[in-house]
Amino acid sequence: MEPQLFVKMALQGWNTQVARAEKYFDALTEADFQQQVAPGKNRIVYLYGHLTSYHGLLSETLGLGEAKYPELAPVFLRSPDGPAVDEYTIAQLKQYWAEVHTRLTELFNALPAEDWFKRHNAMTDEDFANDPTRNRLSVLLSRTNHIAYHFGQLVLV
Repeated sequence: MEPQLFVKMALQGWNTQVARAEKYFDALTEADFQQQVAPGKNRIVYLYGHLTSYHGLLSETLGLGEAKYPELAPVFLRSPDGPAVDEYTIAQLKQYWAEVHTRLTELFNALPAEDWFKRHNAMTDEDFANDPTRNRLSVLLSRTNHIAYHFGQLVLV
């Protein structure tokens, strides 16, 4: 099979999951964002920032440019939900989400299919030589599954 077909399938999956999550978040009220996904667990606002932050780092992980909004990582990736999350308004997070995903769409669409099968920045050349399946496309597939996992949590709310 052609590499373009694999890339097209992966990007369709990514775009579907991003669109589903975006539609969900866009339908929420300010109060809805404060709901916990389960008693004592993260609030929806935290998951919104979590996905936005994780995706903002994706361009750097893939070696396609600098991370977008790396300052979100300490609050939404390296710490559980807490008071620091409330320093970001829903409007800010919506803007960040839109900017991150617009940028990723541009970067992904510009990347030649064969470049998706190259090493990403979270591994060494030696590791990649030992396991070339750990490539940029595998990172995209992993991030797509990550969105689907959290979307499953969200729909249970």
